[in-house]
Amino acid sequence: MATKPKKSTPKKRTPAQKRTRKRSKKSSNSKRNIFIVLALFLMISLIYFGYFLGQESHSFAKPQVVQNDIHTKVKSVPKKSKEKKVVTKKTMTEDVKKIEKKIEQPTLEKTKRLNKENVLLAYRAKRAKLVIIIDDVHTQAQINAIKALKMKVTPSIFPPYRSAPESHLLARGLKHYMVHLPMESSNVKFNTQYKTLKTSFSKKRIHSRVKEIRTMFPKAKYINNHTGSVFTANYEAMYTLYTALRKEGFVFIDSRTTGLSQVRKIAHGFGDAYVARDTFIDNVHTVPAIHKQLIQAVKLAKKNGYAVVIGHPHSSTMEALGSAKTIFKDIDLVYIDEIYR
Repeated sequence: MATKPKKSTPKKRTPAQKRTRKRSKKSSNSKRNIFIVLALFLMISLIYFGYFLGQESHSFAKPQVVQNDIHTKVKSVPKKSKEKKVVTKKTMTEDVKKIEKKIEQPTLEKTKRLNKENVLLAYRAKRAKLVIIIDDVHTQAQINAIKALKMKVTPSIFPPYRSAPESHLLARGLKHYMVHLPMESSNVKFNTQYKTLKTSFSKKRIHSRVKEIRTMFPKAKYINNHTGSVFTANYEAMYTLYTALRKEGFVFIDSRTTGLSQVRKIAHGFGDAYVARDTFIDNVHTVPAIHKQLIQAVKLAKKNGYAVVIGHPHSSTMEALGSAKTIFKDIDLVYIDEIYR
């Protein structure tokens, strides 16, 4: 009698195997769910994006911002007409006029006026020219000493301060002179000069000081800085001052008391020539040392067409200039205004 095969009984799984199986199922289900969600999101996004492109594609073009030469922005641009506009030379001109109306009128007029003005250029001739400026002038005796030289030397006069409350009166009767404006230095002891301009001053305060200078020196045209290594190196402060000086009819000559001066960049930005001191002649107060500096200045003038040097009203400087006629024989001594046209 044949025996029936024994039924195989399933092997019992250990608790650890059961936990592993459950985790595997959960992981598989999670992946499937994530895939389904991503697929649905992608489909919905494509449908929405296609609709958006069809309905709003014309709104992607942003209105242009128009700027003039001194960075004045148009606040708004007229809305586009629904009808297609044929662009011609005439319509382009009309658009420009509309844009100009949006720009603040005083600013626009100022820009056009600046563009029409002659660019200030340093004058160069066959014979080299040398400008000698004497800074720190504040007494009548110093003016008399300069006049006694009987040569073209430009005095730069201090505005009134405690030791010379009427120094501005020295300019009366002078045709060729400058204003020597105290400006902030890296050396604190030089910042004690009366009303020294500082980088911390507001625009209003700087403009007010320039107007005050104009009142005291009604016929002055040229200004250079007394010290000012910090002020002239600060673009924002120097730009504010330069703008104020220009508005009051002044021309700024850079004494160049620092290699970081921003005046060149600012002057060229306005279309002006940049004129600066080439060398100081009396850092050493002896006649031979000053003559040596003057010889160097003449070489620079011959090389570049002109040169600007600065000295001070020391007795040694006056003596050196008075005995330097042979040094100047091949060049023309001129006042500061004679290198401009």
